Amino acid sequence: MEQLKLESGYVLTVTTLNKVKRGAWFTLKPYEQPDEKQVLVRGDYDRATKTYSCYYFDDVNRERFLKASRKVYTDFIF
Repeated sequence: MEQLKLESGYVLTVTTLNKVKRGAWFTLKPYEQPDEKQVLVRGDYDRATKTYSCYYFDDVNRERFLKASRKVYTDFIF
């Protein structure tokens, strides 16, 4: 886990998707205060495609499948 310091002085945690717990919130870009449309929730692991199911906080039907090695940003203000 790395730390990323933004211009405003706020510090985000940078980690890989496989280290984020199921149901935890994360973003794909470094936002200090992301909108609901920019926040994703980690879902289940799909063995067939070897990816994690992730859905957007504001729209559960909007889903993405991301690799476990994808860098994500946590510990933001939401």
